[in-house]
This record gives sequence, C-alpha cells and structure tokens, in this order.
Amino acid sequence: MFKSQLNPAQRDSALESLVSEEFDVLVIGGGVNGVGVALDAVTRGLKVALVESQDLAAGTSSRSSKLIHGGLRYLEQYDFKLVREALHEREFMVSTQCPHLVKPVSFLYPLTEKVKERTYVGAGLALYDALRGFKRALPSHRHLTGKTIATISPSLRQDIINGAIRYFDAQVDDARHTMMIARTAARHGAVIATQIRVDDLIHSGKKIVGATATDLITNKKISISAKSTIMCAGVWSDELHQKFGLTPGYSVAMSKGVHIVVPKDAIKSKDGIILKTPVSVLFLIPWGDKWIVGTTDTPYEADRAQPLATSEDVQYILDQANRVLEPQLKSEDIIGVFAGLRPLVANNSESTTTKLSREHTVDRPAPGFVSLAGGKYTTYRVMAKDAVDLAVLDLRRLVSDSVTEKLPLIGADGYHALTQQVAKIAAESGLTESTVTHLLDRYGSLISEILEIIEEDPQYAERLIPDLPYLKAEVLHAAMYEGALSVADVLMRRTRISFESSDSGLSAADEVAHIIAPTLGWSRTDAKKSVSQFTEIVSKEEAALRALINS
Repeated sequence: MFKSQLNPAQRDSALESLVSEEFDVLVIGGGVNGVGVALDAVTRGLKVALVESQDLAAGTSSRSSKLIHGGLRYLEQYDFKLVREALHEREFMVSTQCPHLVKPVSFLYPLTEKVKERTYVGAGLALYDALRGFKRALPSHRHLTGKTIATISPSLRQDIINGAIRYFDAQVDDARHTMMIARTAARHGAVIATQIRVDDLIHSGKKIVGATATDLITNKKISISAKSTIMCAGVWSDELHQKFGLTPGYSVAMSKGVHIVVPKDAIKSKDGIILKTPVSVLFLIPWGDKWIVGTTDTPYEADRAQPLATSEDVQYILDQANRVLEPQLKSEDIIGVFAGLRPLVANNSESTTTKLSREHTVDRPAPGFVSLAGGKYTTYRVMAKDAVDLAVLDLRRLVSDSVTEKLPLIGADGYHALTQQVAKIAAESGLTESTVTHLLDRYGSLISEILEIIEEDPQYAERLIPDLPYLKAEVLHAAMYEGALSVADVLMRRTRISFESSDSGLSAADEVAHIIAPTLGWSRTDAKKSVSQFTEIVSKEEAALRALINS
C-alpha cells in the first residue's frame, strides 16, 4: 500500500498531503528522535507527518560516536535504570530490529594496576553484563593478561599496561540508521518532507492545531493541520520554544563532542579501546579500515547548524589517546574531523508540565503540543514511545499501544539468509564478495534496489573513490530512494566520505552532482551551486586540522 522511497516525486506528493489533509500527529525534526516518533505514531494507526528544515540526521544524529551502548560511565552515577534500558535496546537492535545496521564491537579496558583496578572494573563490567537480562546477543566480558594484550593490541604501551578486560557493545552508522527509520515510517504511511522550515504554530484558542511552514526549495508558504504536534528539535529546542511563544518545563544546554578519524595502521589493535579521562571517557573505535577517536565534552554556544572543532579539541583527543599508545598518534595521521552537539536537559523544578526522566524529558507546555529533548541515541525508541504516549491525550480517543519493540526496520527482513548467499549474489551480479558484504551491511535485503541500478547500467558498479567501498550506484540510490537533495547529503550522511576520505570527498563532489542531477531535476547551475555549498562546509570543518598541523 505504501512505499518507502524518499525522492523528489515522493516529496512533491508529501507537500500536497501537508496542505490538503489533517494529521493526528505532526512531527517537527528529522533527527533520530523525530523519525522514531513518526514510526511509533504511524504504527499505532495514526495519521502522521514529519517535516525537517535541513536533511534527515543533519544535526546531532549524524555526528555521534556511532556507538549503540549502555553507557558504562552511568554505572558510576548509579543510574542502573538507564543502563538497563539502553542495554535492552542494544540487544534488540543487534538481534532483531536492524542487524544489518548495528554490529557488535569489542573493546579493551586497559588496566595499569594489577589487583584493585581489575577488581573494581571487573565488578562494574559484571554488573553491565547482568543488567541486560537473559536475552543476550553479545558475549560477556572477559579478563585478559598483559601477555595476551601484547598480541591483541600491540599499540598499547607495554610499560604501563599489565592487562585488560574485554567487553562488547555495538556500533552503527548513525545517519544511515536514522534515514532507515524514516524510510520504515514512510513504508507504514508517514508523510515525510525535508527542507521544510516551521515558522510558527497555529492556535485555536489555547490549543495548538498545526503549524505554518516554508518550503525552502520553492519559498512557498504552507499551513499544516494537526490534532497534536510533537517537536524533536534537540539543540534547537530553546530557540524554537521562544519563537513559538511557549514556556517549556526545561531548557537545553549544548555540549560539543569532537572526533578525529585516523587510518587503520595508525593504531595496531584487533579490538577497540576505551580510556577513562579526567572529563569523561575516550573511545578508540574500529571503523572499517579507519579508527574513530573521541570524544570531547565542552560547553558550546556558537552556531548550532555547523559546530566546528578547534585545534584545542583535536589536541585534547591526541593527548588523551597518546597516554596509552606507542607509537603515538600525530596530527599528520588525521584524515578527518567532525563535531556534534549533545542536547543536555536542565528541568525546571517549578514546572507542572513536565514528565521527568533522568536522561530525557517529555514536556507538554500547551494543549496539542509536546516536545522531547535529551537522552541517548541508543534509547531513541523508548523516548519516542514516551512522547507519543503523552501526545495522544490530545486526540481524545483510544489509541493502540506502541508496537515498535516488535518491529524490524526495513532491510532487516531476510538479512541473515542473504549473508549466507554472498558468493551466489557476487557471481550473479559480477560484484566482488567484499562489495556484496559492504552492501548487505548498509542496505540489508534492500540490496536489490542497488543491484537493479547496476543491472540497468553496469557503469554504476564502479567505485566512486578507488580506496573507499562506495559504488556509484549508491550515490544514485541516495537520490532515488533515500531523500538526498544535495551533494552534501550524499557525501556527509548517505555515505560517510566527508570524514573517511583524505580530501573530505572534494575530488568526488562534481561526479556526485553529475550522477544525482537528473533525478533531482537540476540544471548545470544547480549542480554547481550544490558542489560549492559542500566545498564551503568542508573548508570550515578542516580549519581546525589545518591550524593544528601548521602550528
């Protein structure tokens, strides 16, 4: 009945629906919380629309540490409920919801003291394992000796490290995961449109009954009718509350998290590494043939739309990692840098409108309007359920309970069977087995969409960049199926070329524009403009790295 494709034709249809229909729920914001809310609401049988002013996952949801984890540090804060909840979600994602997107990853917690530290950390990891319950998709933790560590992780300094504890969490391409949730919501009937900026709310007395918005592509003004509106604006929450004239029960402070990307051979280790720092923790995370190292945690008050790393941020990461690495990481090793913002919620204790949770807040500052902020990427599904549970009170009718705990994302169906057929798919398609595996781990059973593009035109089986696994077919697919509307959407979020390539994807930008132009209906001028916009973003993001290398 419904299709999951996100593309210009679908967007045009969505715009028609937005101006002509009334929705049960209007979602403002296309990050992981927003698309999670849309999926939760639409699978309860509600009529749902979602609008996003930029791209899906354009903010925090594409700039995380890319980990699905329980949060070891929360154990030290005695927040066992949050850890248990996050671990439950982790197990669900790895085993059922999206095994094609969320993969187990092992970490070493290095030990420098033989007895006391091992006992303390070991007890914490035993509790971490126990809190996930009996459904266990990942192995339990294991103690390792110094001699074993020298084999597993030669880059760890043998003069100070005398052992480690190995434990498991999971990792995800956050931007791809967010987009796939959006496609799943569309598959179930949600109306989704990006590049739509909400300008104001529509009032009927004291009740919010929709929103006025602007289509940023055509500059056309539209009005959207909805019985309930749910705002998932993350770090933009305070700004939008003020713009809409609402007094919320919470405020949002911004914390900046910076990551660097280095080649695989810069750190010799079979496992990831987690280090405790004076501020928080530092992760050294395997990422294909690269490492992602981060993060920082510093207050931020500048441009929300484009948080940028400073040379001090990058130096901090290098200094913390180099406490335990030999040879040490150098600024010249760094391929890419990215910065994201965490929305940290401070609840107003005097507010009577807020349903409190330690890590996320669901607020109802006016009838017909709910806002959601805070929390962890890992627990987005739980947060979405809480927001919809509160919003449906405005519908004044019985609404079904959430079913997302039983719902796989698109691409999950048949994924495990397809992983047993890699050789067969490779033989039939003419692709290498490693390429088929790469595609399965990004699209799952939707790999058929990519294979159809290649079958129609074999030139799309070529790699976009020789030393990265992305095919030209994936670029076209991003515009045809995944809602990409610009060169930046493709290189920064549908693929991760902007931080995986040594030139941030600049050498591929023209070709990306050429590939997606027909689907997006671009003129030569439109294509040139999109390339220029991407180039400008990249030049700003590389400034910190250049400053450090030249200092």
